[in-house]
Amino acid sequence: MRLTRRLFITAAAVLATAMSAVPPPVAAAGSVLCTSTWAAVQRVAVRKPVWNEGPVATAGSPVVRYLRKGERVTSCVVAVGRDASRYRECGGGSLWRVVPGGQVPARCLERV
Repeated sequence: MRLTRRLFITAAAVLATAMSAVPPPVAAAGSVLCTSTWAAVQRVAVRKPVWNEGPVATAGSPVVRYLRKGERVTSCVVAVGRDASRYRECGGGSLWRVVPGGQVPARCLERV
């Protein structure tokens, strides 16, 4: 019984030493702040999908607000829609940038 106890104490000491030598983990990619700035090419509607449309906005999604031409927004996420043929603003396409308040067609924004 004494041998088992000593082994347990020795193993705990070795584990504690090993854990203290390990460097702290690097921050996860999801916790990094978004710093991608985009500017609106023209006046464009910011749309927010309703509950039955799924996670990506469509041409029929309600308008939350409008971005003025040249207005800067922060966006690090792109959503891929399914009905690219119905949305023709800024040249169409199925990519939507997620901005504060909703989503904007990706072609309506340019990187700053």
